[in-house]
Parts: sequence; C-alpha cells; structure tokens
Amino acid sequence: MKKRTVSLVLGAGGARGYAHIGVIGWLQDHGFDIQSIAGSSMGALIGGIYAAGKLDTYTEWVRALEQTDVLQLLDLSFGSSGLFKGERIIQTLRDLIGDHNIEDLPLSFTAVATDLDAEKEVWLSKGPLFDALRASIAMPTLFTPFQYEGRRLVDGGLVNPVPIAPTLRDMTDLTIAVNLSGRGEAVLEQPGEARVTDGENRHKRMIHKYIEDLLGRKPAEREMPEMGMFDIISQSLDTMQNGIARLKLASYSPDIIINIPKNACRFYEFHRTDEIIALGRQRAEAALT
Repeated sequence: MKKRTVSLVLGAGGARGYAHIGVIGWLQDHGFDIQSIAGSSMGALIGGIYAAGKLDTYTEWVRALEQTDVLQLLDLSFGSSGLFKGERIIQTLRDLIGDHNIEDLPLSFTAVATDLDAEKEVWLSKGPLFDALRASIAMPTLFTPFQYEGRRLVDGGLVNPVPIAPTLRDMTDLTIAVNLSGRGEAVLEQPGEARVTDGENRHKRMIHKYIEDLLGRKPAEREMPEMGMFDIISQSLDTMQNGIARLKLASYSPDIIINIPKNACRFYEFHRTDEIIALGRQRAEAALT
C-alpha cells in the first residue's frame, strides 16, 4: 500500500513544541511519508532537526536534561536588545546535530522568522540550517535578534505562528498543521500550585529568580511570583500568538489540524519532555483515526 505523503506545518509555542516530536513519531509509525515541513519558532527547531535526520538524537538529549541544565544553556547578553545571546544553545545543537544547508536536506524545509525592519515574515529555505533556526526562535526581550543577510530577524511566531502558506505549492496528499494554541482544557489546568510537583515548583522559582536577578528586581518586588517578569513576557506573547494562529487557520485551511491545548504547559517548562511528547502522540491519533 502506497504511503500517504504529508506536508507538515509545525506551530510556535515554546515548550509545547515537544508535542511536535510525538506527532512526528505517530505519523512515522502509521505509514505517513513526511515530504515537506514548515515551522515557526519551536516548530522550526523540531522540524529542522527532523529534516536533518537527527530527531531521535535530539529527543534522547532533551530527555536526559536536568532542570538546571536548561539554565546552563542560556548565555547572558550584555547588550540591551535581549537577555540572552542564544549562541550557546545553538552551538550545543550544532555539535549534536551537525552542520547542514537547508537545500541539501532530504526533504523540503522552511523556517519562518520575522524581519523587524520590514515588519513582515521571512521564509528561510536555503543556507545554513542553524542560522535559520536561530532566527526563528529569537523570542523578543529574551533572545537578541539574529543578524542575517543585512536583516534583523526575530521569532517567526510573532507574525505567523502556524505557517501554512509555505506548503501551499506542495504536491502532497495531505497538509497537516500542528497548532500549539488550541483551546485550553480544564483537565490540563494547574490552578495555583496544587497540581504542580515539588520539582516543577523549584524549577519555576529557579527561572523566576534567575530572570529577575538579571533584571535587577529587588526582593520586595517579588511578592507575586506567579506573575513575575518572565511569566508576563511569555503569557503576553502566547496571547498574541494564539490570536494570530486562529486567523491563520481560518485563512488557510489545512486538511488536518492537530490542536495542542494552550494550557498543556507553560512556555518555559522544557523539563516536561516525556509528558508533552506523549500528548502530541495522543492528539495525533485522535485527529487522524
């Protein structure tokens, strides 16, 4: 039986992007042939690594990360355009995955970034893979913009968190979009700290303290850590991306939409790898069977 060919669109959404790993795994296990990928932000990162044939290597690596390892991958920027340079994590991934040019990958790949000066999205479908990924994940205020071919590029999720348009000319059987801004579900909510493990609490406090110390916050200003600076930044961007995602999905109708609830995890909860990967597999099965 001939495999169904797929154009896969991987959306932006921080740590929820680990769901993309689960979706890809499910598609592979059930006879789908992924021939084209377009992604924004975390979707570009996962999609690009898969296109390079190294998703299993990456998955093993992130599963082995300790909570403190996430902080150690952040390199402080001494400029004013972002808290972190992003070079350490990109170099770590380059060492893990290897250097690749996008045009040499075995399948079509497009990373979407935002051109700050031109105020428009940019499709990166040639050149060094990790240059494209660094540009697409450059979340404003957290990571410095990436200088690429005379342009200042930041996170693609700002303008196109579900980049379906780059796949419109594909001659595949199905276009499947993975939307990380799906409707929130009560079963996934974590009100207060009641349903968060002690380890997750420590991880959250560690990130808050690290970010707020960098911002020069005084102890007296930390009376409401649940809405610290990091939370405000990530929740604001989530709110914006969720609205844009709804518009994009209404404008370009893929054949299949796999929705990952927007409250599946917080933007920065990168230590919840296995849980979010499993959620991606579950939602792929629900959408495609």
